[in-house]
Amino acid sequence: MKLNLKNPLVFFDLETTGTNINADRIVEICYLKVYPNGNEESKTLRINPEMHIPEVASSVHGIYDADVADCPTFKEVARSIAAEIEGCDLAGFNSNRFDIPVLAEEFLRAGVDIDLSKRKFVDVQVIFHKMEQRTLSAAYKFYCGKNLEDAHTAEADTRATYEVLKSQLERYSDLKNDVAFLSEYSSFNKNVDFAGRMVYDDNGVEIFNFGKYKGMPVVEALRRDPGYYSWILTSDFTLNTKAMLTKIRLRMTSKK
Repeated sequence: MKLNLKNPLVFFDLETTGTNINADRIVEICYLKVYPNGNEESKTLRINPEMHIPEVASSVHGIYDADVADCPTFKEVARSIAAEIEGCDLAGFNSNRFDIPVLAEEFLRAGVDIDLSKRKFVDVQVIFHKMEQRTLSAAYKFYCGKNLEDAHTAEADTRATYEVLKSQLERYSDLKNDVAFLSEYSSFNKNVDFAGRMVYDDNGVEIFNFGKYKGMPVVEALRRDPGYYSWILTSDFTLNTKAMLTKIRLRMTSKK
């Protein structure tokens, strides 16, 4: 299907040093420019972020410090990118919450005056989530072929969840009927605390999963910034997060 466009529509995606919109930088930008007549132009640029690319980020996108050492900085290519998207609308996947804000930050750092608020943004992920609901009722209908009566009552939802899991096991042959496997498979991270503010890295080391020390071992961050512990304890974090952080801190103290 040909898109009905009034302006060129630029589909773009960013690879970055992390997920902190304020602090992390672009290491690669790819954009596909679709014109109203259907013509297409694409370009991919590697960017030197002028900072270390954390290993946790490199493990996702496969771009390491050495890969971008001789690449231009964003400031060096900012004006040409701005010219490429001038008068265009923008599209991406999860772009409204991540890619657009990160791109705007990079333009500001580079001193390039570009008013993205004048553009129209199409976020394909949002369309996906709105069209294909991710509620328990929708899952029950999809997997079990039945309407969920008395939805949002604890008993009905509990029973439906049980039936959905059994149907998932029947539907997907690569799922193992084993709780340990299902627990691992359905976990986004190996959480240290229930809220996932701290997670275990591939070596089993606790690292922060948020904020200015994201990706840094908890022990290293607390040694570098002892006040960070007190800030977490007096801020709006879960009791479980505070308790797990305290265990790590006590472990540090006992080793002295």
